[in-house]
Amino acid sequence: MSEAPEATSRDPDADSHQVARQIVLRQLAMAPHSRAQLEEKLAAKDCAPDVAAAVLDRFTEVGLVDDEAYAEMLVRSQHAGRGLARRALAHELRRKGVDPDTATAALEEVDPADERIRARELVDKRLRSMGGLGVEVATRRLAGMLARKGYPADVAYGVIRDAIADSEEYRRD
Repeated sequence: MSEAPEATSRDPDADSHQVARQIVLRQLAMAPHSRAQLEEKLAAKDCAPDVAAAVLDRFTEVGLVDDEAYAEMLVRSQHAGRGLARRALAHELRRKGVDPDTATAALEEVDPADERIRARELVDKRLRSMGGLGVEVATRRLAGMLARKGYPADVAYGVIRDAIADSEEYRRD
């Protein structure tokens, strides 16, 4: 006759913490995340709010979850890579769940002069592919591109005006 397997006394609370830790580690291995994004992911995986908070608190203590560093990294990379202006960056940070004070501090790193330089780079790049378009059409398309990237109208039109004035194609004889 076979004996029944011995029942194991496992702590379900410890298991749920371990599952939550694994979820957070997998998310962080793929890409940096804000605390709010990780909370959403844990909630989507039916993790209890108290377990999620405990795990995220521990990850914050050891420096694996750091919204300030995340916000600074996001602002730097999105400004340099995609050419986003402060307004669009603020929207991205809100969308990612970064609190307003942390977002404001990260956005202060974007220098208005750098923002204008980046807008000019974007306009110059796009202008090269707009051969044959009239000034009005090119201006409208460039303004739309900069608006979608969060640039204020005064910066956009100033940069566009300068770029068109410097362009060989639009230079008047």
